Amino acid sequence: MRSTLAGRVVVVTRPKEDAAELAGRIEARGGTALLAPGIERTGVGSAALDASLRRVAAREFEWVLFTSRSGVEALLHRPQALGRAADALRAKVAAVGDGTARALRDRGVEPALVPPTFTTEALSRAMPRGSGMVLLVRADVAPEGLEAALARKGWTPVRLDAYRTRPVRALPRSVDRALRDGSVDAVTFTSASTVDGFVGVAADPLQAAPRRPRVVCIGPVTARAARASGLAVDGVARPHTIDGVVAALERVLQRPVRRRK
Repeated sequence: MRSTLAGRVVVVTRPKEDAAELAGRIEARGGTALLAPGIERTGVGSAALDASLRRVAAREFEWVLFTSRSGVEALLHRPQALGRAADALRAKVAAVGDGTARALRDRGVEPALVPPTFTTEALSRAMPRGSGMVLLVRADVAPEGLEAALARKGWTPVRLDAYRTRPVRALPRSVDRALRDGSVDAVTFTSASTVDGFVGVAADPLQAAPRRPRVVCIGPVTARAARASGLAVDGVARPHTIDGVVAALERVLQRPVRRRK
């Protein structure tokens, strides 16, 4: 593999349980990945998850839509799904993108629908018109636009908040120092919630940095959140995947960055 990120220092803001994939790709290309999770993920009560699984197994839903790998893991980690997830999910299944689809396939579930662009907006556009109930497996902080879009197509959306996220309380000291001394080349964001969480603890070192780190986002929703937080966005992944983030890093880090006066 080419050392396309040799000598580069990149901050990864994914939750710690998800960070290894992106960090590994950065380091495989010669870069240094600094982990600074913007959010922490916590579970929800098992009763809601188990009740939803029972309803899916009873064929109450026409579709089950997963908008993240974390949603797949939260729901299909339940004891009722440990035998064969494909048997537990007695409905057509849609995944927002490749990573979510891969998590389903790892559990023996082949999604019937994966939109060509990996966003919730694209998922809502790709869904056919119809009637009946659709289970949406989401994070507690996910906006409600998907529900409204499905309702306009005739479906009855039923939301399941399969996991919770909360912003972190502190920035790792090593990342704080690296920002303040100007050694960070780029910061990556893979969701709007990671933007909000990271900016909440890193505003001061970002302002103090002698040079502005480049900002790379996984998709347009994340990029909008970054801009709304006052960050300049230098690159957006295409496709909206971890590999796309790495490719965007390679592109934007080829350009020189001026030091702040």
